[in-house]
Amino acid sequence: MTRTGAGGGAAVATAGAIVLPLALAQFIASYAASNMNVAISTIADDLDTDVSGIQTTITLFTLTMAALMIPGSKLTDIFGRKSCFIVGLVVYGAGALLASLAQGLGMLTIGYSLLEGVGSALMIPPIYILITVAFDDLKTRAKWFGVVSGAAGLGSATGPLIGGLLTSYVSWRASFLLQVVVVAGIAFLARRIDDPPRTGERPSFDGIGAVLSAVGLFLVVFGILQTGTYGWTSARVWLLVAAGVVVLAGFFLYAHARERSGRTPLVSPSLFRNRTSNLGLITQNVQWLVLQGVFFVISVFLQQKRGYSAIETGLALVPATIGILLSSGMAQRMASRHPQRLLVRAGFTVTVVGIVLLLVLAREDSANWTFWPGLFLMGFGVGAMLTASVNVVQSAWPENVQGDISGVSRSVSNLGSSLGVAIAGSVLVVATAAGNAPFLTAIIVVGAFAIVGWVAALLLPRTPEGAHHA
Repeated sequence: MTRTGAGGGAAVATAGAIVLPLALAQFIASYAASNMNVAISTIADDLDTDVSGIQTTITLFTLTMAALMIPGSKLTDIFGRKSCFIVGLVVYGAGALLASLAQGLGMLTIGYSLLEGVGSALMIPPIYILITVAFDDLKTRAKWFGVVSGAAGLGSATGPLIGGLLTSYVSWRASFLLQVVVVAGIAFLARRIDDPPRTGERPSFDGIGAVLSAVGLFLVVFGILQTGTYGWTSARVWLLVAAGVVVLAGFFLYAHARERSGRTPLVSPSLFRNRTSNLGLITQNVQWLVLQGVFFVISVFLQQKRGYSAIETGLALVPATIGILLSSGMAQRMASRHPQRLLVRAGFTVTVVGIVLLLVLAREDSANWTFWPGLFLMGFGVGAMLTASVNVVQSAWPENVQGDISGVSRSVSNLGSSLGVAIAGSVLVVATAAGNAPFLTAIIVVGAFAIVGWVAALLLPRTPEGAHHA
């Protein structure tokens, strides 16, 4: 691959050819996480299941990505970035095709949750590593990181609208067929990506570490999912969560021992000893938790309480889409004028205000416009900090660990999406059973997490710990 600096028009065109398939891949993976929300009732009726079943498939999709993102990053180092990117596209496309043909929840889960999740875990880590090796100028590299991060926000923002249009006027299956077509197009464009060979010894793969991390994350999130069935006070729920925490603790102990013995662990525990990076990871996790959690709650409310169709639900979420698009479009300009930590703080502040407006204005029988101010501000706030949070984390580390921290960063973001749907869905079920206002309660809980993210943003130091500059 020709390393690209700032350059002129030709350099920009070459860079665009490299980045376009990478940004489209990030877009389609994020789209897949949000477009299902508007079709929950339609899919549940068609497959003879319930909202809880569809919630589980959505949660398992993002959980699969979260659990396998770090192993996927390691496989990228072993087998090559372009190779893993293409294989990921193929697996993702096969999963989307299988999901489009699903006649029951089981086949949908295999196609969407498992295969699309595995495909995403293989194709997303190479995106950020390929940009790192393609652009040696840090300012230019940050620009293209911003484009890819913006594509993630765009995919999440437009997912409900595009999914609603396809579900209402064609079929929910058409949304999966669209993904098949898009990934085929990405694979065609990706042939122009030239992946330079690795220098040095090929790293080994930590299979035990991969299993421990995946099982630990699965048990924690699966335990939270079970609260919808057994309640938050169930011993079964907390045994699952505790088991997940124990397995994750075992993973870190194993990784530490493996590193001390001179072998390469799946992820070095030292990556979690950087205060700036850790706080940045928290903000990444929470912003996706809030975005997907609110989208899920509002989507279920509109479909179950107001009887909205998929397209009506997608249109109702347009203010959030507009907010994300506006702030994402401004992200690069804002990043060049303001510190990244300031953008993250401002993003969370606007997001919290948006959620408060939802709580104050929106009611079960209120007019549609009462949802608009809160959704717009929430979307604008999240869009403003998507790229900034990534830059905070990545810039806290030198170039030689960018691949590892990129995998951790993507895993944490997808874990946030998974937790957002799992927590919001379980709160809806538990609050309903307890006779409380389920949708109000769920928004309050998600809002509490937004405040956690805001506090983490406030704690970001002025000078990043371990920062490097060029």
